Amino acid sequence: QVQLVESGGGLVQAGGSLRLSCAASGSIFSINNMGWYRQAPGNQRELVATFPSGGGPNYADSVKGRFTISRDNSKNTVTLQMNSLKPEDTAVYYCNAIVVLGDGYRASFSFWGQGTQVTVSS
Repeated sequence: QVQLVESGGGLVQAGGSLRLSCAASGSIFSINNMGWYRQAPGNQRELVATFPSGGGPNYADSVKGRFTISRDNSKNTVTLQMNSLKPEDTAVYYCNAIVVLGDGYRASFSFWGQGTQVTVSS
């Protein structure tokens, strides 16, 4: 019904930058929230940043001042600019979208991307 396609992960040295992008497509009436989560080996998936419709961005304390999330509602995309990366930012990053489907019922569902690996070397 809805597909999220991520791009932009990779390997970078500590202090470097990466930019993640996610595009949503499919049966979309509207998107209530888009954001990024991450999961490091042995850890639970955690919120990195989200950008709800009609509101401002929310960040995990660990990334405030270093990461910036932005949305383009006309293209159903969300981007995460990651600066001053640290080894502890190493994880698989997942795009998430809370989507109201365009099937007439106006129910909302959570969708996930396939994940993109971010590795920060020390």
